[in-house]
This record gives sequence, C-alpha cells and structure tokens, in this order.
Amino acid sequence: MPRPVRDVVFVDGVRTPFGKAGGMYANTRADDLVIRCIRELLRRNPQLPPERVDEVAIAATTQIGDQGLTIGRTAALLSGLPKTVPGYSIDRMCAGALTAVTSVAGGIAFGAYDVAIAGGVEHMGRHPMGEGVDPNPRILAEKLVDPSALVMGSTAENLHDRLPAITKERADKFGYASQVKTAAAYQAGKLQPDLVSVATRDPEAGWGLATVDEAPRETSLEKLGTLKTPFRPHGKVTAGNAAGLNDGATAAILAAEDVALELGLPIGMRLVSYGFVGVEPEVMGYGPVPATEKALRQAGLTIADIGLFELNEAFAVQVLAFLDHFGIADDDPRVNPWGGAIAVGHPLASSGVRLMTQLSRQFAEHPEVRYGLTAMCVGIGMGASVIWENPNWKGDK
Repeated sequence: MPRPVRDVVFVDGVRTPFGKAGGMYANTRADDLVIRCIRELLRRNPQLPPERVDEVAIAATTQIGDQGLTIGRTAALLSGLPKTVPGYSIDRMCAGALTAVTSVAGGIAFGAYDVAIAGGVEHMGRHPMGEGVDPNPRILAEKLVDPSALVMGSTAENLHDRLPAITKERADKFGYASQVKTAAAYQAGKLQPDLVSVATRDPEAGWGLATVDEAPRETSLEKLGTLKTPFRPHGKVTAGNAAGLNDGATAAILAAEDVALELGLPIGMRLVSYGFVGVEPEVMGYGPVPATEKALRQAGLTIADIGLFELNEAFAVQVLAFLDHFGIADDDPRVNPWGGAIAVGHPLASSGVRLMTQLSRQFAEHPEVRYGLTAMCVGIGMGASVIWENPNWKGDK
C-alpha cells in the first residue's frame, strides 16, 4: 500500500562560532563541536523527548581521526541521546550538512522517521582539505578533468576566465560587502541567537569561551585590492573575496509537520524542493545555477518567486555567477542580508545548516516573503540548492 508523502519542516538550528583553522579551536576535538550543537538543540527544545529522535546524520569531508568513526552515531551517544538512536556520516564536501538535511528529509517524507537531527563539522586546522586522500590516477591520466579541478581556488580562477564580466574589482566589492553586512548583523544582534558557546583551551592562556566568529575583520576596498592572488600570478581570487580555512559545526532538527505540531515544536520553515547536479569539475563554482534551475522546476516556481537567498560564499565569483545568470544585482538586499562565508567562514561540511538556520530566522522577520533558497557549490564539480516555504507568510508575494 503506498505511503502518503508528509510535509517536512525545519524546526531549529544552531552552530558553534566559526574559528580560523588552527585558531581558537586548535585544542578542541571536532566531535566535541558537534556534540555541543546537539546538546544545545535538545536544551532549547525541551518539548522534544530525546527518544523521539529517530536518526542523527552528521557530515564531514575529511572522515578520519576525530571526524571519523561514523560521527553521526558517536556524536549521538556522546550527546546523551538514548543508545537506541542510530546515526551515520555523510560526505558531499561543502554540501555535507545540506545533504544530511535532504537525506533525513526524504526519510521523514516517506514515513521512516518522525524526527531527525542533521548537521556537519569540519576541523580544517586538524584535518586540512585533502588529508589522506588518494585520487585515482586515471582522473588525470585519462584527462577526465583538468588538473586545476582538484584545487578549489584554481576552479574559482577558471570561473573568472569563463565569465570575464566578473572582474576582480566586482569580487572585491562583494567580499567587502560581506564583511560590512556581517558586522551590521552582529551589531543588531541577528547572528547571536544561532550561536552556541564553546569552551576552549590553550596550553599557555588556559581555558576560554568561544562566543563569536573568529574570522570577520575590519578592512577596506583599498586593502582588499592589495592582497596576493595565491592560485595564479595576476589572478583574481584573494583571501578578501573568498572564504578562509575554518573550524566549526552545525546541527538542526527536522521533523514531519504533523509531528512537530503534536510535540509543540516550532516550525521555522517548510521544505519545498531540492536539486543536486554535476558540472564540469574545473568550474565547480557554477554548480548552484543548474541546481537551482532544477529545484525551481521541481517546485513549479521561477526565480521571481524567491524572496530571500542564502548563498554560500565559498568564492565571490561563484555567487556573482549565480546573480548574473538570474539577473539579480550584486547588492540586492534579498541576497545574504546578514553577510556570508567570506566574513564568518566556511568550515566545509557544516555550512549548509548555517545557511538554513539564518534563512529560518529571516523568514520570521519577513512574513511578506513566501519562498527562500539556500544554495552552494560543491567540490569536484557539483551544485546544491534547496527551496523553503515561510510558515509565517501572509500576502501574495
């Protein structure tokens, strides 16, 4: 007998402050960052009995050391969830946490789960991107991809080559705007509700407490214009128009809408559709464009229906390529209104849930907006996009 498909909702999400790789979390385990997020979700939502959690899916790109051993299961145990709660790990590089959400959402829609926790972690200080990997030599020997496809910064330079209208000046201006918007969001108290403080330890300074992101900095367009281009002489990609190397974790509660209502859980947003696509690996930053086109088709929507965008800023050129394709201005107020990864950081597999949590908070402030979108590019040539509906929507937009 066919099962009815159930509506899936995003209940709540949290994240640790994001640190610089090797910075404030240098002596903090990756799994402890995830555990802190899961415990905070349970603390914030006491109406959710821990035994009602049916699954824990946690993403990590480099699944070794304290990011290995099926981290979804071990983090669930260490968070105090009942031993009956299963868990697993996911790897879709930058879109790891985003994929954790869509994976458990499919199980919820089908009826296999009622409630699940999904998130991600990346401790790039302990586990640099590419640590321990052994790419099959056929990838390069048979010229399946250009060698630059294995270096994310080089793929961003390639995208600049393909899209000459996206100049270094535009990329720098976008990067600067990310810093300004993030600073304003902190000043207005917009980001703090998402953050869970983390105890830190330094062999010399002793114990500390991480309460804010470590990466944001004061800068100027003039300073950004003087930064080096590490991936190519006279290139366009710099530390000022790209996300850095970061440490951090995220987690979110997903549920069937009827179960959320039964338990009295808040409904932050409702899942509408999602799309994953592959693109040429050497221009992986273009991935969010066809992924969004796919998600829009599946939802029966157009880009004009989207009232808020949370686009991951792995590189400014990647976001600008998206905006140009869909005819959206670089400074459109609907796009990353609280800044983005260029300022706060991009701990790879964790970032998808950061985007979702911020979109959920923005929905609460904008009942005139019905649909929002979270999207990101993915290493080795992929794109991911998820469309959400605002449960607070009132109006015709």
